[in-house]
Amino acid sequence: MSTTMAKKETLERGWYIIDAAGKPVGKVAALAASILNGKNKPTYTPHVDCGDHVVIINASKAVFTGKKMTDKMYYHHSGYIGGLKFISAGALMKSKPEAVLELAVKGMLPKNSIGAASFNRLKVYADAEHKQQAQKPVCIEA
Repeated sequence: MSTTMAKKETLERGWYIIDAAGKPVGKVAALAASILNGKNKPTYTPHVDCGDHVVIINASKAVFTGKKMTDKMYYHHSGYIGGLKFISAGALMKSKPEAVLELAVKGMLPKNSIGAASFNRLKVYADAEHKQQAQKPVCIEA
């Protein structure tokens, strides 16, 4: 019995919707990262980008467990001396709820060109309305 390797030319990418309302950010991000990588398919091949498109809705209604809303901090640096900036998860959730899920998913993807291409297939929306109705996405429970 031989192992089949997926080829870029023969891939068919599907569309999936994940509703994040009332679900932990990490659980939603882990499911999205798995689908973006293509690990939900039997034809998964590590060196080929065989993932699907993911649409996450209701990002503003996702929850953090424990005291992460106040204790968890997101950091970035401008590159200049003293340029470290930070914001708490609660403040970022109020201002940009899409960014919280994008950062969580991006951290779970591989740090290479396949991960970068996978991240481009992620769409995150703060509320239940999205622009991908024409692609007929399939709902997945997190």
